[in-house]
Amino acid sequence: MGRPRDFETDTVLERAMEAFWTHGYANTSPALLAEATGIGKGSLYNAFGSKRELFDQVLSYYDRAGTELATGVLAEPGTTRERLRAWMRFAVDTDLAQPVRRGCLVANTALELAGHDAEANRAVTVAQQHMVETLAARIDRGRRDGDVPAEIDPQAYAEFIVNTIAGLRVIAKTADSATLHRIIDTALTTL
Repeated sequence: MGRPRDFETDTVLERAMEAFWTHGYANTSPALLAEATGIGKGSLYNAFGSKRELFDQVLSYYDRAGTELATGVLAEPGTTRERLRAWMRFAVDTDLAQPVRRGCLVANTALELAGHDAEANRAVTVAQQHMVETLAARIDRGRRDGDVPAEIDPQAYAEFIVNTIAGLRVIAKTADSATLHRIIDTALTTL
């Protein structure tokens, strides 16, 4: 009989996420994961399988947490444009506040792995679709509330916003907040 786990899975996933997010998949060694999570390599791999299996769980965790966070920000009082602006600014301002500007873990994974790794491609696609669905629901609500023009296609506009956010998160690695906020404001003039 194996020893019972003495850690909370989500805590470990969050700590591993921070390591992968900061260093990328390839540059996150087993030793770095052990240090980041506070769990020995053997115990870590006994619990999560391989480095890749842990990374896959981290991507799912990041997707789930990001979707929940976006849903909360978008549900706050305000017009659809105000809520989309708040979500987009939250994303870039969070990037800018970090000691290392990391961008988006999903976008980073797409750049590092998705072009040659079918499982990474699937995980990126799923995460992007979840965000599109979340944004489309808020845009559709705006159409019903009358603050989004009826001719706006919620799905297409949500895809546009997800694409804009992905670009923002990449250039947030080097751009200043004034530039990023200007891009957000320009993108939202189309709503």
